[in-house]
Amino acid sequence: MSVARVTKLTASSTKGFQDAVEVAVKRAAKTLRGITGIEVLSQKAKIAKGKIEEYRVTLEVTFILE
Repeated sequence: MSVARVTKLTASSTKGFQDAVEVAVKRAAKTLRGITGIEVLSQKAKIAKGKIEEYRVTLEVTFILE
């Protein structure tokens, strides 16, 4: 029987939402073992001078406890 834990993360990128998600997963994988999935909870963008300056995502990472 497995027990999973869910952790909420926020990450950003100047390239796009997909890149922000990849930044979050890459960083989480450095310290969390057994990642099984993610759920993107929100996507937001920071606007400056009428243009998108930064893409931000909030997501939940699910991983199995050892």
